[in-house]
Amino acid sequence: MPRRVQNYDDYSSAVQQIILSTSDAEFLDQLIPVLKDATATGRALTLTQNLSQYAEDRETEIERIGLTKHEEFLGSVNHLQNVRERTVALTADILELNQSIQASTEKLAQQKQALVNTRAVRENISDVSDALKESLKILHAVNNAHELIRKKGYYAALKSLEDLQNEFLIPIIQNNYATQHQLANLIQKSIPASQKTISEAVMTDLNTWLFRIRETSQFLGEVAFYHTEMRRTRQRERAEKDEFLSKFKLNSAIELVFDESEDFDVLDNEELKVDFTPLFEALHIHEALGQSDKFRSEYAATRRRQKELLLPGSVSLTTDDESSLSSLLEGIAGFAIIEKATMRQVPQLRTAIDVEELWDSMCSTAISLTNKALSDINDAQVLLNTKGRIDLFILTMEGWGYSVSRLDEFLVELFDRYAGMLKKRFSDDFQEIVSTDDYMPMAINTKEEYEKVANVSWFTPDKPIEELTNFLNQFYFFSDDHFQHPNKIDDTLRKSLDELLTEKVCQSLVERLSSQYLGQIVQILINLEHFEIACQELEQLLIRARSSGSAGGPLTLVATEQFRENKKTAEKRIFELVNSKIDDLVETAEYDWTAYNKPTEPSNYMQTLTRYLSNIMNSTLLGLPREIKELIYFDALSHAANKILALPLSPDVKKINPNGVAALAMDVQHLTTFVDGLENGFMLRSNLDELEQTIQLLQSDNTDEFFDISTRNKKYGRVDAMTGPTLLEKLTQQVSGPAQAAQRFANFSSNLSSRFGTK
Repeated sequence: MPRRVQNYDDYSSAVQQIILSTSDAEFLDQLIPVLKDATATGRALTLTQNLSQYAEDRETEIERIGLTKHEEFLGSVNHLQNVRERTVALTADILELNQSIQASTEKLAQQKQALVNTRAVRENISDVSDALKESLKILHAVNNAHELIRKKGYYAALKSLEDLQNEFLIPIIQNNYATQHQLANLIQKSIPASQKTISEAVMTDLNTWLFRIRETSQFLGEVAFYHTEMRRTRQRERAEKDEFLSKFKLNSAIELVFDESEDFDVLDNEELKVDFTPLFEALHIHEALGQSDKFRSEYAATRRRQKELLLPGSVSLTTDDESSLSSLLEGIAGFAIIEKATMRQVPQLRTAIDVEELWDSMCSTAISLTNKALSDINDAQVLLNTKGRIDLFILTMEGWGYSVSRLDEFLVELFDRYAGMLKKRFSDDFQEIVSTDDYMPMAINTKEEYEKVANVSWFTPDKPIEELTNFLNQFYFFSDDHFQHPNKIDDTLRKSLDELLTEKVCQSLVERLSSQYLGQIVQILINLEHFEIACQELEQLLIRARSSGSAGGPLTLVATEQFRENKKTAEKRIFELVNSKIDDLVETAEYDWTAYNKPTEPSNYMQTLTRYLSNIMNSTLLGLPREIKELIYFDALSHAANKILALPLSPDVKKINPNGVAALAMDVQHLTTFVDGLENGFMLRSNLDELEQTIQLLQSDNTDEFFDISTRNKKYGRVDAMTGPTLLEKLTQQVSGPAQAAQRFANFSSNLSSRFGTK
């Protein structure tokens, strides 16, 4: 804070204080405030006057003293002059003494400086010696770190560098020790390069390890597959001894418990040992360097590249070389096992998401390559072998905790392809059989021939399901070991069987019903009968063979009803052919309805007709069921009777005399005799009742009985009410002239008019 200016009422006292100052500094200190006050108050003139007054007073006082004490003053002046002279002499002595002292001091200073310099050199030498010792310790630590790097002791080298920093470099740099600071600073700057060297060396070793791992992935997968196969064999043996254990598949809790005694480490065994030390060391080093994230990123990128190198551009399903599906699956399995083992042992390095991402990618590629290879495959056995390889792959990787849902879906696709291929193969085989089959019955004369036929038959219900080698059990081959969709097999098998039986078997048989050869039609009917029964047995067989995981309940094949319906079609076709033959034979009949003589034997057509009926019954129709044969005979005789009866009813027949009736009667008698000789002649004979009663009417002496309803119902009940009169109109007793025939007809017409009221 500035000093406050003092206010003065009178400057006389202030001037006294100023003059009495003992030093220049005090004089100024006294004068300055007074000047400031005089300037501030505008009384500078007053101050000047006071100063002038003080000066005048002093001059007056000096004059007074000089005038009153003159002698004393002169004496003092002389005394002062003497003092001055002695002072000058004394000053010369002092100067001389000073020069002498100065000369001595300079010599002493030189000596002291030499001593100081000597001490400084000695201290410098000591400091340098100490600095060298400390520097040697630093250099030794640096050399030791690099020696550890050369010996691959990376973590020890890293620890050595860390100790070097903490014990030497950082304290030196922080305390700024001049003698060691430059060296410490230089080494400190080289530490990152040394750490980088360690990191690169570790990564080089790790890459070498990764390369070896990639090279051994396929062998690791092969060992894993072999171990899985051994487990599967042991499980089957246990299931054979205890049927209850057959319910449990591989990788189930029960199987794992039973297999605990068989200790086997896929990663550490007699044939293969996977050492994770380089990986652990690399991770440890990068954690120490604070580069864990960078290491994880680089490791993940390396594994992705290795995954790409592992997967080929194509695979073969029919070879066992390096390009085969087995090699691909073994390589993927080995790679995935390493990933899972890494994740389990080093959780912070590999996350479940990373591992599953690689797994999904490899599975998708394997499925894509397999689908591409399947496009050229037409052999169902190759598909079955492919399924077996994928089964082993799934069972192995499922045991390592991988998701196999995508592979399960692919097995369903593979099964659909397999089912389609089986269906096509059996369809082609059947078509070939159909195209070469003459549809004639096979004669088996010996037991050996029967056994040979039975052994090659596709349907053998007397054998257990596991011994079958046909279309049905080939489907269930696919369900062996690992297939999570038993209902899929059951449904596909049922649908495929239905389609084969309806579209191929039944339809092929029906298409050939257009044949004109009765023997073929009969054999087709027999085949249809057989397939109808076979379908019923198949329904029961499918129920018994149905997978244990499938739903129960009845099972019905559409083909069963198809065969049953088309069997009726075949029967109708047999009726058509037999009746057509009867038509042809009856059309060859040559009756002379107005013959002059009675016949002595049945007509040729009638004899041929009975022989034909006898032959087809004893040969062509022999293989048919009895009820069908009887139905055919019944229909054939009924049709023959109608056709024979239609002969005299023809508009072309104008007259019929007794000789013509006798010829017809002899043929009918021949036919009835033939029918009576049949096994069920009594039942079949009813088909000829109308024909026989019509002959009896034409040979009756009293034809008027026909017009009496009561009598007609008793004697001619089977004769049609319109047929009888028509034939009676044609009937004449005359055999010698047209006039008699005309008279006979006129009488008959008159009789009809009177009976029925017609004109």
